[in-house]
Amino acid sequence: MLQRKKQRTSRKITDKSDLFDELPDDLVVSILCKLNSSASCPSDFINILLTCKRLNRLGLHPLVLSKACPKTLAVKAQNWSDSAHRFLKHCIKAGSIEACYTLGMIRFYCLQNRRNGASLMAKAAIKSHAAALYSLAVIQFNGSGGSKNNKDLRTGVALCARAAFLGHVDALRELGHCLQDGYGVRQNIIEGRRLLVQANTRELASSLNYAGKRQPQQQHQYRVNYQHNTYMTGSGCPLLSDFGCNVPAPEGHPVNMFLKEWFESGVGELGQGLRLCSHKGCGRPETRAHEFRRCSVCGMVNYCSRGCQALDWKLRHKVECGPIERWLEEGGNVNGGNGGAGGLEEVAEVEDAIE
Repeated sequence: MLQRKKQRTSRKITDKSDLFDELPDDLVVSILCKLNSSASCPSDFINILLTCKRLNRLGLHPLVLSKACPKTLAVKAQNWSDSAHRFLKHCIKAGSIEACYTLGMIRFYCLQNRRNGASLMAKAAIKSHAAALYSLAVIQFNGSGGSKNNKDLRTGVALCARAAFLGHVDALRELGHCLQDGYGVRQNIIEGRRLLVQANTRELASSLNYAGKRQPQQQHQYRVNYQHNTYMTGSGCPLLSDFGCNVPAPEGHPVNMFLKEWFESGVGELGQGLRLCSHKGCGRPETRAHEFRRCSVCGMVNYCSRGCQALDWKLRHKVECGPIERWLEEGGNVNGGNGGAGGLEEVAEVEDAIE
């Protein structure tokens, strides 16, 4: 009798411990897909892989890896390793478009594997990845990885238009400036200004939506950053002050933060005479000397695109910029060899016109 009781108790314990094992694989995979597509940082997903052998096996299922979101792949530059590289390649093999874009940017700008990096970004762009389309547009505008003769302005505008159609705010802003300046496309000032206003409106909606999703503690930090930013620059999110709206700048893509950390932390080194884009949310480096356009007033900052110029002007550079005499002494091209297009003076006039 006693022996029978012990057996029953043992059976109950065993049944209780096997509940997870009884869940079908397809249900667990579905849950992991949801987690991987909504993670707030890489550790959210990695901790699941370390929980048990079954979660590790199912977590590396191709369907799960294909759903990786930008924040799941947001590796820090100082933590970059062969294992991080292999994980991104596994995600690409599983069909992750986001991994294609992330590794493409890292290989193109950080590892200086231009051809393979551009190929990965193109693979993501073919599948309508807006950020990849915009990054390829910036490469075409600057002739990155090549010489001045490799610039293709018309292709850059076409890529920007496609990315803008998919909702990419920076691409929409870039396209607006191209139309206003007649850069790579027939000049249309009215249409260009309309696109800039549309970009501002989308930026406002995105910022407010992002603020609403934050946790109470994060919202407090958000307000602190907003107050500091308003005090330092007199406005909140760049360009949104055109509408009297002071909200902090939207969060940048994790791979842009990776590029910035890679070069500023000393993990990677810029070549002699090369500089990063001065917009703090960009992180793109020059691939040859004088590739990016420079401020036509002070010459102390340079930008990979008109969009970055416009954003940084309102965010920071407007209160710092001042004319200097050294450009006369150097006899340099203040616009980085772009035929006078895209100087900061033009950006300032554009924004003043909108205000």
